Amino acid sequence: MGSIRNYVVLLCLLSFAFFLSVSGRPATFLEDFRVTWAESHIRQIDAGRAIQLVLDQNSGCGFTSKRQYLFGRVSMKLKLITGDSAGTVTAFYMNSDTDTIRDELDFEFLGNRSGQPYTVQTNVYAHGKGDREQRVNLWFDPAADFHTYSIFWNHHHVVFYVDDVPIRVYKNSGKAPFPTNQPMGVYSTLWEADDWATRGGLEKIDWSRAPFYAYYKDFDIEGCPVPGPTTCASNAGNWWEASNYQALNPIEARKYRWVRINHMIYDYCTDKSRYPVTPPECLAGI
Repeated sequence: MGSIRNYVVLLCLLSFAFFLSVSGRPATFLEDFRVTWAESHIRQIDAGRAIQLVLDQNSGCGFTSKRQYLFGRVSMKLKLITGDSAGTVTAFYMNSDTDTIRDELDFEFLGNRSGQPYTVQTNVYAHGKGDREQRVNLWFDPAADFHTYSIFWNHHHVVFYVDDVPIRVYKNSGKAPFPTNQPMGVYSTLWEADDWATRGGLEKIDWSRAPFYAYYKDFDIEGCPVPGPTTCASNAGNWWEASNYQALNPIEARKYRWVRINHMIYDYCTDKSRYPVTPPECLAGI
C-alpha cells in the first residue's frame, strides 16, 4: 500500500511540474524578457515587477520575451501615456521574427490629443500577409490606471481582449492564412509615429511635453515554450485547445457585439475602397 501511495504522490508532483512548465504566472521583467533597444529608456520599478518605458527626442525603446511560444495566452497590464500623447504609439504584440512569411498579432495604442479617446488598433499577419486593421476607441481612460490587455491564440481563433472584453476575433476559417505553425515571441515598443498614428498623421507629436512614459506590470505568459516538452509542442491536452475555448462563450459574445456596435471606428472588412470583394476571413463569424 505504501508503494502505491508513493507512486500516486510522485505522479501528482510530476503533473504539477508539467503544469508549471506550460502555464503562466505573474513574473518579474527579467525572468521572461530582455531589452531589444535603448536599454537606458526602460526602467525597472517595484523590484522588477513593473517597468517604465520612456520616449524622448533621442529614442524610443523596446523589449521581447526570452522564448517563443506556440499557442496560449499572453497578458500584460499597461498604463498608457497621460495627457497629450498624439503621434506616439505604444505597441504590445506577438511576432514570429521570420521576414517574408512572418506571423504577427498586434495591439497598437495610438496616442491622442488631450480629451480625445485613445484608439487601439489591432492587426493580424498570417504567412506574411497583413493589412487586416481594426480600430476601437477605448471606453475608459487607459492613462488613468492599469488595464489588462491579452492575446489568446489557438488552432481555432485569435482573440484580443481588453480586460475581460473581447474586441477582436480572427477565426481560422480554412479559407485564409492563419498562424498555426510558427512560434512567436512577445514584443513591446514605445515609439514616435506622427506620420500616421493620430488622425492619419494630421496631429504631430508635441516634443515640449516629452519625455513620455508608459508603464507595464503583471507579465503573464501561459503557453507552450519552444523548444519545450513534446506534449506541449503538439498541443496534446492543453487547456487552450479544449472545446470551451474554440469560440466565445455567450457572455463574451454579448460583450464583443457591444464593442463592435458602440466603439469600433474602422474595420478593414467593410472598407470597400481597399477591398471591393470582402476578404474570406471576414465571413467566418465568431
